[in-house]
Amino acid sequence: MDWVSWFDAPEYEFARQVLQRGVAALFLIAFLSSFNQFPALLGARGLLPVSDYLEGFRAMRRPTLFRWRYSDRLLRAVCVAGMAIAALLVAGLPQLGPPWLPLIAFLALWLLYMSIVNVGQTFYGFGWEMLLLEAGFTVAFLGSDQTDPPRTILILVAWLVFRLEFGAGMIKIRGGREWRDLTALYYHHETQPMPGPLSRQAHLLPRPFHRLEVLGNHFAQLVVPFFLFAPQPVASAAAGIIIFTQLWLVASGNFAWLNWIAIVLAFAAVSDPVAHAVLPFLPLEWHEGSAGGGETPVWWLAITLAATLLLVVLSYWPVRNLFSKRQLMNASFNRWQLVNTYGAFGTVTKQRIEIVVEGTLDEDPDESADWREYGFKGKPGDVRRLPRQWAPYHLRLDWLMWFLPLRTVHEEWFYAFLAKLLEADRQVLRLLRHDPFDGGRPRWVRARSYLYRFATRAEFRDTGERWVRTPLYEAIPPLSLRRTPGRRPTS
Repeated sequence: MDWVSWFDAPEYEFARQVLQRGVAALFLIAFLSSFNQFPALLGARGLLPVSDYLEGFRAMRRPTLFRWRYSDRLLRAVCVAGMAIAALLVAGLPQLGPPWLPLIAFLALWLLYMSIVNVGQTFYGFGWEMLLLEAGFTVAFLGSDQTDPPRTILILVAWLVFRLEFGAGMIKIRGGREWRDLTALYYHHETQPMPGPLSRQAHLLPRPFHRLEVLGNHFAQLVVPFFLFAPQPVASAAAGIIIFTQLWLVASGNFAWLNWIAIVLAFAAVSDPVAHAVLPFLPLEWHEGSAGGGETPVWWLAITLAATLLLVVLSYWPVRNLFSKRQLMNASFNRWQLVNTYGAFGTVTKQRIEIVVEGTLDEDPDESADWREYGFKGKPGDVRRLPRQWAPYHLRLDWLMWFLPLRTVHEEWFYAFLAKLLEADRQVLRLLRHDPFDGGRPRWVRARSYLYRFATRAEFRDTGERWVRTPLYEAIPPLSLRRTPGRRPTS
C-alpha cells in the first residue's frame, strides 16, 4: 500500500550510519570508562561499595544485573561484553544482517549499561548517562542495511535532540540572571567543571564576543530545535547549527560525551542529498546495486510502530515538564530511563573554588610540615599545567571534586577517598595523575580550598603560570588512620 511507504526514509541512510555507529562508539567509551574506574569508585573495596548500596536497593525496583550479586569480576565482564558488542556495531557488522540483529545488539548495550548506571550512585548521577541510555534504546529500532530507515524513529531521535537543546535553553532562561543579561560567558569558560586546553584562550576573548556567544546559545537552543522538523534542506541546516555550536563546546571544555552525543543525534535531521552536497564523496544511493534497502517487512514495521507508540506515550511527562515553572533538569520519569528531560547550567558560578588534597610524612601536621599535593588527571591543580582534553572520556572522580565546594566537602565518598590515600590504595591512586609519595603511605592528609582564576596574557608571559590561585581556608583539617583496621580517618 502506498501509505505504508511513508514510513520508509531511504533518503536518510547516511543519518542511520552516523546514528548507529556514533552511539555505539560512545557506548564503547562509556564501558571503557566504567572498566577503568568503577572498581576503585564503587567496587568491592571502592569508595561507595555497591554491595552496601544493594542492601537497601531491592525495594527501588531499578533494573540491574547486579540486583542479587555484585563482584568486580562480574562488573568487568559486563564492561568487556559491552565494549565487544559496541565495537561490532561501530564496524557495522550486525547492520549487515536482518533488522532484528542490530536491534538485539543495541538493546543489549542499553540493558548492560543501565545495570551499571542504576548502581552507580553519585558517580553516575550525570544527565549524559540517561541520555546515552535513551539514545541507545531509540536507535535500536533503526533497523539494518536490509531495510530502509524507519521515518518515525528518525523523528523520535530529532525529538530527543529537541528536548536536549530546548530543555537546556529553558533551564537557562528560567535560571540565573547572567543568562538573561548576556554575561554568563564572562565566567563560564573559567568556572566550568573541567576546562580544556583552549578554555583559557576562550575566556580571554573580548567581552562583546562573550555576549555574542550567549546570544548564539539562546538562538541555537530556543529557536533552532523547532526547525529540526521542517522540510529539507531547512532541517539539515538546523542540524548543522546545532552541530557547529556543540563543536565549539567540545573545543572549549570537557563535558564527557554530552556534546558528542548531541552531535551524533543531530544527524537524524540530515538527509542524503544535503550530506552529498556538503561532502560530495558521500554517495547519494547507498544501496545501489546491492540487496540492501529493500521493502520493509510487515513484522518489522509493526515493531517500529510499537516502539514509536511507546516513546510517544512516554513523552507526556517531559512535555509537561518543559512548560512547568518548576522545570526539572536531567530527570527520568520511569525506571527504564526512557524519554527523559534534560538541561545544564541553569546558573553559572562566578568564581572557581578548588579543593586541593595534600599529604605529609611528618609526625606533626602543622604548617611547618612538608605538605605534598596530589595531582588529578583533569581537575585543575598545578598552576603551570595545560588542561588536557579528555572528553568524550569521563573522569568521574575529577567531576565530583568540582561539586565539593558548591555543596559540601563533608561527603561520604570524599572521606572514603581520603582514607584510601592514607592506605595508599593502588586502585584509587591509579585514578590520579600524580602521587607525591610514589605508592607510600602518608601519615596525614588534609583538604584545602583555593580560589582559582585564569592568568592574563601578561601574567602568563611573566610567570609561565596558566592559573593564579589564592589560598582560602582549610576545608578538612589533617586526618590520619587509627591503628584499628577498618576505621575512618581521624583528626
